[in-house]
Amino acid sequence: MRMTPAFRRCLAATLLSATLLSPLVPAALAQAPEPARIAANLTSFTLANGLEVVVIPDRRAPVVTHMIWYRVGAADEPAGQSGVAHFLEHLMFKGTKTRPNGAFSAAVASIGGQENAFTSNDYTAYFQRVAKEHLPLMMELEADRMQNLVLTDEVVAPERDVVLEERRMRVDSDPSSRLQEALSAVTYVNHPYGSPVIGWQSEIEALNSKSAIDFYDRFYTPNNAVLVVAGDVDADEVRKLAEATYGKVERRAEPEARLRPAEPPLAGRRSVHLEDERVRQPSVSWTWLVPSQATGKASEPEALELLAQILGGGPTSRLYKSAFLDKQIAVSIGAYYLDTALDNTRFILYGSPRGEATLADLEAEFTAAIRDIAANGIGEEELKRAKHSLVSSAIYAQDSQMGLARLFGSALTSGQSIEDVQTWPAQISAVTAADIQAVAKAYLGANPVAGYLTPPDQDHLLKPSASVVTPAGQKS
Repeated sequence: MRMTPAFRRCLAATLLSATLLSPLVPAALAQAPEPARIAANLTSFTLANGLEVVVIPDRRAPVVTHMIWYRVGAADEPAGQSGVAHFLEHLMFKGTKTRPNGAFSAAVASIGGQENAFTSNDYTAYFQRVAKEHLPLMMELEADRMQNLVLTDEVVAPERDVVLEERRMRVDSDPSSRLQEALSAVTYVNHPYGSPVIGWQSEIEALNSKSAIDFYDRFYTPNNAVLVVAGDVDADEVRKLAEATYGKVERRAEPEARLRPAEPPLAGRRSVHLEDERVRQPSVSWTWLVPSQATGKASEPEALELLAQILGGGPTSRLYKSAFLDKQIAVSIGAYYLDTALDNTRFILYGSPRGEATLADLEAEFTAAIRDIAANGIGEEELKRAKHSLVSSAIYAQDSQMGLARLFGSALTSGQSIEDVQTWPAQISAVTAADIQAVAKAYLGANPVAGYLTPPDQDHLLKPSASVVTPAGQKS
């Protein structure tokens, strides 16, 4: 697994769908669940060497999820070394002073466990899911490679080729991924979020054992990490195990504050248009830079979360009802807010046209929906429905042991606190219609960064069609 999205986006994309599609939702608005603390039984503590530990008991099955998160990602890479965070993620499986290459994964497989790792802009994480009696072994293995990684040219060079092949398969051969990469680069022209997590090809080719070890020595230290253990355990048990394993790892570095270059406001409209003969379904997206959970003031992040839900979060959203159900000009349309980020993040609208409709027709839907909310706000029933969906989903999400571990790990390595995560349902419930109207005005009024994906020689898709009725009621 590589470069996974924030857990709340998972809520919006999966768990929310079950709530939104239920015919009982409108009737249930009056009985919306009371805001509850997420993982109310959570315990946290910090070891003497600075390792932060989070324990989330779940006694339903004798299984544990063990995750170690490092507060470092692609946005923390040295200039000219894009991809080194992801490259090191691969190399962490190559062996230590006491365990040869491949021994880590072999040990997990031998006990029937599951493992993986992923890198994002702001964090790198490694996890295993095993029977509870194997938790001591997982802690021992991870503590070992936190301090004893050994890299030689014999293992580094072939793995660099693996990463280059991964880039060719996941980015270069996929038109939508190529567009997203280009869009990030023109959205973040000064901030490191504009570089791909996997890295630019020319810079991946220049990575070597020294660049990887230097990065490892600088950031892979217990005082720059968060351990999350969720499952059939209690805090005292985890504390003893953590002190006996991770507690013996010395602090090797003191990472500096994660200060990145600010993204300056730029005048004018920016856009990327990618033509590719492999494209079968044209698409358009609009992106704005907005505050994240870490950078937003007061209720701004929660208001943006609800705004995304109201605009395009599912079958009851404005864009879905207008473009998909009523006018039938979209095969897909929606909105999402990437809330978990250390710095300012993105709010995105997207869609693909149906029949004779064009990308410009969908853009007209985007414009009309945003302007209406900015000018007229939203209704109380619409707000209640969106809150009900998000709060209910946060409660239902606690059924997932892995999901909870990922939620807290990603938040704690992206500038948030345990309290921020636990009180998120209450924060959502406190948002007003005026709050949502305010963020729509403040952040979605400026020119978005537009992305267009089409087959070659299909410029008509960028113009309004002659047969589609616009939101103003006029044929375009």
